[in-house]
Amino acid sequence: MKTKSIACLIAAIATVVSTGTVRAAMPAAGTAAPLFAAQDQNGHSFKLSNLIGKRVVLLYFYPKDFTGGCTKEACGYRDRMPELEKDGVQVVGVSFDSAASHRAFEKKYHLNFILIPDPDGRVADLYGARMNGRNMDKRVSFLIGLDGRIMHVTDSPNPAVHFREMKEAIAALKK
Repeated sequence: MKTKSIACLIAAIATVVSTGTVRAAMPAAGTAAPLFAAQDQNGHSFKLSNLIGKRVVLLYFYPKDFTGGCTKEACGYRDRMPELEKDGVQVVGVSFDSAASHRAFEKKYHLNFILIPDPDGRVADLYGARMNGRNMDKRVSFLIGLDGRIMHVTDSPNPAVHFREMKEAIAALKK
């Protein structure tokens, strides 16, 4: 085994021992997107597998409803929705917030995409999106292609970086 693989294994075991939670490393571009099923903000069933082959998915994790950067990011995707829909992109936001919080966030800011409440961090842990030692997501976005593979990952606290990089990655898919 390579030294890096051993170090990753030791880190994963330490995480399970210290927290009781299995957390995956953040998946990289080119790898299969981890599939999950959940309820959206309105209690409807959501399965990522139902979108594979039909839509490109912009899956983004964010820290908290109603905070400055998260509101800016959500409203930015809302405002870009006509262009995203034209490109066949489905936006899905995920945070530790409750369904009730997501519904209020959606209503206040007229959001036009799916929000997934993830209060136990199960989805965040599949994507390595949990902030270390906190029940909160870090700001990270995954562009998932029609084939179910991750096409691009943006890991930055700045929403503007996510908008720019995702726009570029979507444009590259069209070529």
